[in-house]
Amino acid sequence: MTLKEMKPGATVTVVKISGEGAIKRRIMDMGLTKGVEVFVRKVAPLGDPVEITVRGYELSVRKADAELIEVK
Repeated sequence: MTLKEMKPGATVTVVKISGEGAIKRRIMDMGLTKGVEVFVRKVAPLGDPVEITVRGYELSVRKADAELIEVK
């Protein structure tokens, strides 16, 4: 499953980050690394962006980026 598919209120763990180069680096720089726990706070009405809490701070992630983050 990807972060994009998660419903608000779900707590998941990052398993893998797809993508390569600058995109993967940007996602990892935001604190989304393998093994980190993520709480899905809200999903905007049209699905973009996804608001999450990671490592104690709130973050909004684009739908395209959320598709690259594999969770369990």
